[in-house]
Amino acid sequence: MHTEEQYRDQLTKEGFTRIYAWEDPGEHFYPDHTHGTVTSHIVLDGEMTVVMGGEQHKYFPGDRCDVPAGTLHSALAGPHGCRYLIGEK
Repeated sequence: MHTEEQYRDQLTKEGFTRIYAWEDPGEHFYPDHTHGTVTSHIVLDGEMTVVMGGEQHKYFPGDRCDVPAGTLHSALAGPHGCRYLIGEK
C-alpha cells in the first residue's frame, strides 16, 4: 500500500485536477446517484461497498474504484467508517 501523498501524485499524473480526502462515519449510505465527471476513489482507511452496473464490490485500504461520468451507483461505508481520496476529472 502507498502513502496518501503517493496516491495523490498518481492521480495527478493521470490527469485528475481536483483531489481531496473525504471521510464518512460508519454505515453512512449514499443512495443511487451520478457524477458529472470521472471520479476515482482510493480507500485509505476502513471499507466501502459500492454497487455499480448491478454488481456489488467491497473496497479496503489500497483499493481503488473508478466511476465513469454519468454512471449510476450507490455506496455504503463500512461499520467503522471509511476515509478515502477522491480524484475528479
